[in-house]
Amino acid sequence: MEKSIILILDNIRSVHNVGSLFRTSDGVGVGRLFLCGTTPTPVDRFGRKRSDFTKVSLGAEDSLSWEYFASAEEALIRAKEENYFVLALEQSENSLTYDTLFSQEKIALILGTEVTGLPKEIIQLCDAVIEIPMRGKKESLNVSVAGGIALYELTKKK
Repeated sequence: MEKSIILILDNIRSVHNVGSLFRTSDGVGVGRLFLCGTTPTPVDRFGRKRSDFTKVSLGAEDSLSWEYFASAEEALIRAKEENYFVLALEQSENSLTYDTLFSQEKIALILGTEVTGLPKEIIQLCDAVIEIPMRGKKESLNVSVAGGIALYELTKKK
């Protein structure tokens, strides 16, 4: 069974992180990306391709479908209307490890801003929360690294 995956990026500030996530999404076979709030898009406000984006994504934005949403709530509503099982990647009391088996064919994975992660209001709208255990002194990974780990895990055949 091949999974259909949407990656939702909520208020991720760095064009480098977003470009990297586009490149990873292409590599793992993500179907669509939903870019929310202040998350940079592959085109500027005049509709021109952003060279700083393409430098990191290596043109992955040309092979991926993406949409912009003013808020993550709007993106989550769309994903749920399309019957996606929504996973938040966040440290939480109720989180499961990222390698938990999910049998759903349609999964939407939401990642939050680099500094504060996902707001509680967004997490409450999700069907489950996953996290990557940290074994060192640092409490978190870079969002593009964490997103890559989670995406590849979600597409592994078990």
